[in-house]
Amino acid sequence: MKKRAVFLDRDGTINVDRNYLSDPAQLELIPGVGPALRRLMEAGFLLFIVTNQSGIGRGYYTLANMHAVNERLCAELANDGVHFEKIYFAPEAPEEPSHGRKPSPQFLFDARDEFGLDLAQSYMIGDKLIDLECGWNAGVKKSILVRTGYGAEVEKKTAGELNRAVIVNDFPKASDWILAS
Repeated sequence: MKKRAVFLDRDGTINVDRNYLSDPAQLELIPGVGPALRRLMEAGFLLFIVTNQSGIGRGYYTLANMHAVNERLCAELANDGVHFEKIYFAPEAPEEPSHGRKPSPQFLFDARDEFGLDLAQSYMIGDKLIDLECGWNAGVKKSILVRTGYGAEVEKKTAGELNRAVIVNDFPKASDWILAS
């Protein structure tokens, strides 16, 4: 039987968006994220982060800075027993060619192939339209918009494009929605 997954945007979805976060000391988890991720794992979901990190391509910070932030994120969430299978990241600036920059579904296809996932029984959660589009382009069961980060602004500006999305206040609510489905 193929496995189910939850794909997560990073900044604005599971941690507070700091506008090109590059300093691990500035990492701040959105309240309730750790226990919510743990509940998804306990329900059998594999967890993946899929993040555009254009600040690298724009020269705002380095690959090493991003890895340091990710290490801190993983260490903080390990306190709640949370483990990510893999973190996929696109370091390119928006105008540069990219293997997996969202809204491309490529990283979800890569995870499907590497981990034996059933994308039709998986979810994508993010705070931007490109996160939702990434999930739709990959054929996930549902793309979920959180109102944290840019989500509330996206909801107002692109309401007509969100009819296929589930919209919730934050990641813990997204987790609750998935688990109730």
